[in-house]
Amino acid sequence: MNAPEVAAKSPALSQAVAAPLTRAAIFLVATINPGSENRATLRSFCGDLAALVRAVEFRDLEGGLSCIMGFGSEAWDRLFGEPRPVELHPFREIRAGERHAVSTPGDLLFHIRAKRMDLSFELATQIMARIGNAVTSVDEVQGFRYFDDRDLLGFVDGTENPRGAAAADAVLIGDEDADFANGSYVIVQKYLHDLGAWNALPTEAQERIIGRTKLSDIELDDSVKPTSAHSALTTIVENGKEIKILRDNMPFGRPSQGEFGTYFIGYSRSPRTIEQMIENMFIGRPPGNYDRILDFSRAVTGNLFFVPPATFLEDVADEEPADAPAAPEPAAAQPDSSNPPVRDGSLGIGSLKGDIRHE
Repeated sequence: MNAPEVAAKSPALSQAVAAPLTRAAIFLVATINPGSENRATLRSFCGDLAALVRAVEFRDLEGGLSCIMGFGSEAWDRLFGEPRPVELHPFREIRAGERHAVSTPGDLLFHIRAKRMDLSFELATQIMARIGNAVTSVDEVQGFRYFDDRDLLGFVDGTENPRGAAAADAVLIGDEDADFANGSYVIVQKYLHDLGAWNALPTEAQERIIGRTKLSDIELDDSVKPTSAHSALTTIVENGKEIKILRDNMPFGRPSQGEFGTYFIGYSRSPRTIEQMIENMFIGRPPGNYDRILDFSRAVTGNLFFVPPATFLEDVADEEPADAPAAPEPAAAQPDSSNPPVRDGSLGIGSLKGDIRHE
């Protein structure tokens, strides 16, 4: 067994998944280069990440610096072998008419947060100095807070985030996967917006699409809120209880290039919750009743990562893992919203990976 065993004496310490939101962030997604020496570099780096964060953090102890490291399904097998998190699998692509939730390459995620961009930038620089020859960067986004926590569409983002103990309960794995208790799952998608078309809409039309008032950020009453509103489709209820996730979305852009976007990042104790949200947005609930925000926004990346406990990272062994079976591929099937939710890591609708279409 090459994945570090969970200590029986005390619970594993989580990474800073539920840390307070910050004003700046960098999102780094990379693939691991072929070769055992590159895998060895990554395993060695796992145990050093915390010290690297402390070294940069010491320059401003009030700067709120943190870094979360996540691993894709195939990377987990290559780096650690067994055991593996029970719900870890590749991001599931969705096609529905002209809407496309793409699945893109990504073995590693670094989510770096701080009150100041210079702290985030310095830590990203130090990380890449350590592992740059072992990986290939496939996406890097520098995000920022926009006025009073608004996205570039003009609406407050993250209003319904859980707080305190409720946040930890929403994002940290419990007894359902005891080997990885206090780990988490994270899904990221990079969205680009057609701001010209969006801003041409009357405010009232925008509010019906989002499901909240633009100025005051008050949720629309159900009597006037369309069932296709973003806030309606991303509300997941199981057994009469709303299942929360923790969002830390960030605006980004390059005005001179006409690029305006939102980097979606959502943490949850089960990826199924966010996958259900994405299915509702792209396919619809019921099918066809999709999120109209997708008429103005398109996803250009999509990844699912597992965030192991910090204790796991500190205990990673240097040696290569024994041969481990690859993550099982879900059976192909057409989406069927009549199926009840399940806890096996699927959406309860068959696979959405590959060229699954729902017109």
